[in-house]
Amino acid sequence: MTTLNRPGTPEGHVCGIDTAMEVIGGKWKVLILWALHEHPHRRFGELRRLLPGVTEKVLASHLREMETDGVVHRVSYDEVPPRVEYSLTEDGRRLNDALRPLADWGRERTTP
Repeated sequence: MTTLNRPGTPEGHVCGIDTAMEVIGGKWKVLILWALHEHPHRRFGELRRLLPGVTEKVLASHLREMETDGVVHRVSYDEVPPRVEYSLTEDGRRLNDALRPLADWGRERTTP
């Protein structure tokens, strides 16, 4: 994995949670994971429609970071017009599985 250690922490990560938080940190990354889980092999525009409120700049940046971290796979097809599709890697699917209990917890908190 290419996640970098946080600046100012010479010994690196303290536990696995801080490593995971670097990968999923940010407002949109867990929602991108969810969208690619529910709708595999999506193009950029399709992802943007699935995530109302995300800007093109932020979505592009997060997708690049997630690709670098090995949780999103990007395939560019040599076609006219150009076509690029995003999907989850095996690590991305495992990360979604790990986040499922957190999602359950959140749903329980919003239920009166």
